[in-house]
Amino acid sequence: MAHTHDLAHRLDRLPWSRWHWRVVLALGVAWVLDGLEVTLVGSVGAALERPDTLALTAVQVGWAGSLYVAGAILGALIFGRLTDKLGRKKLFMVTLAVYAIATLATAFSPGFTFFAACRFITGLGIGGEYAAINSAIDELIPARVRGRVNLAINGSFWIGAALGAGSSLILLNPAVFGPVQGWRVGFAMGALLAFAMVLVRRHVPESPRWLLLHGRDEEAQRIVADIEAQVSAQHGPLPPLDPSLRHARRDSMPTMREVLHVLLSRYRSRSGVALALMLAQAFFYNAIFFTYALVLTRFYGVPEYSVALYIFPFALGNVLGPLLLGPLFDKVGRRRMIALTYCLAGIGLAATGAAFVAGLLDARSQALCWSAVFFFASAAASSAYLTVSEVFPLEMRAMAIALFYAVGTGAGGFVAPVLFGWLIGSGDRGAVAIGYAIGAVLVIGAGWLALRFGVDAERKSLEDIAP
Repeated sequence: MAHTHDLAHRLDRLPWSRWHWRVVLALGVAWVLDGLEVTLVGSVGAALERPDTLALTAVQVGWAGSLYVAGAILGALIFGRLTDKLGRKKLFMVTLAVYAIATLATAFSPGFTFFAACRFITGLGIGGEYAAINSAIDELIPARVRGRVNLAINGSFWIGAALGAGSSLILLNPAVFGPVQGWRVGFAMGALLAFAMVLVRRHVPESPRWLLLHGRDEEAQRIVADIEAQVSAQHGPLPPLDPSLRHARRDSMPTMREVLHVLLSRYRSRSGVALALMLAQAFFYNAIFFTYALVLTRFYGVPEYSVALYIFPFALGNVLGPLLLGPLFDKVGRRRMIALTYCLAGIGLAATGAAFVAGLLDARSQALCWSAVFFFASAAASSAYLTVSEVFPLEMRAMAIALFYAVGTGAGGFVAPVLFGWLIGSGDRGAVAIGYAIGAVLVIGAGWLALRFGVDAERKSLEDIAP
C-alpha cells in the first residue's frame, strides 16, 4: 500500500459545472438506449408477426426478449470484469460500439435466427454498459450530489421507453413507413443515436481513481488538473483542499477469489442488502412492465395498436420519481429513502392489485394507478443500482455491479414474465393479483432490510464508504 495525493478529494470538492453536465449526458444515454430498445421491440412485436415482415410466432417474439436479457447478463459479467482490468473509458467505448453495430444489424434481419442473434449481441452491449457506466459516473461525480445524479440517470431509461413507444406509433403508421419497413427504420434510428454518442464520449476522460489504482499517477494528475482548469474557468477559484484527507492505494487488481471473499465475508451484510434490493426491483418491474400490454388487452379490451399510448403516463411517473425524490437521497440519507420508496411502492402495488380484483378500475385508472406506484418504484429501483455501485471497493466496483445486476436480472427478469404470462393466461383476476402481492411483499421486505442493514453513504467519498 502506498499513499497518494488525494485526487478523490479534489474531484469531490468541485462545484457542479458544464463539464459535469457533459459527462452525465455522454454516459447517461446508456439507459435511454436500453429503454428505447426494450419498448421498441415490445411495440413492434405484433408487426414482426405479420407474414410480410419476419413472420415470427408469439413464442419467437418471447424468445427474442429472453435472449436480449441473457445477453445483458453475460455482457455485464464479461465486460464488468474487463472494466475493472482495462479501465472505464476503454470499456464504455467498446460496449456502446457493440450495441450500435448489433442494433444496426437488427434493422436488416431477414428472419428469426438472424434477428434473435442480433438481439443477444445488443444485450451483450447493454449489459456491459451498466457495469462500465455506473463505475465511471460514481468515480467522476462529486460525493455530495452522487445520489441524485445516479438516480436521475438510471431513471432516464423511461425517457427511452417513451421515445420507443412514440416512435413506433409514428413509424408503424401506414401514412409514414408502415409496419413492413417502419420497424427496420426504428432500429436504424437507435443505432444512429448510439453512433452519435460514441463521438460525444470520446471527450469523457478515464476515471482518475482507476488510473491511480493501476499506478498511472501522472496521467491521473493530468486529467484532474484539466478538469479543475475547466471548472475554475466557469466558477472562479476552487474551494481549498483539506490536507488531512489522504487515501491508501492498492497496486494490483483483486482475483475473482478475493472479489468473492469481499462480497461473501468482509461485506456480507452489504451484499445481502444489495441482492435483496436488486432481486425485488427486477421482479417488481418485469412483473408489471412485461405484462402491461397483456393486462390492457386481455382484461380491459384495449386494442393492440393503442397500447403504446398507455406507456406515456407510465413512463412519466417513472422519470419524475428519481428526478424529484433524488435530492432527498443526498439530504435525508440513503437508508431512510431506500426503505421509504421500496415500502411505498409495495403498498401501492398491493392496493392496486386489490382494486383490480374488485373490478374498481378501467384501463385509464389502472394506468394512472401504476404511474403513481412507479413514481416511487422507479426511485427505489434506481437506488438499488446506486447502492451496488457505491458500497464496494474501487478495485472491484464494476464486477460487483455486474454480479448483482446479473443475479437480479436473471432471477427477477426470467421468473417474473413467465409467472405473470401464466397467471394472465388463466384469465382470472384473482390469480394475477396473487402475483402482484408477491411483488409487493418482496419490495417491502427489501426496504426493511435496507433500513436495518444499509450503509449511510450520502455525501461521503467512495474511498470512505468502502476502503
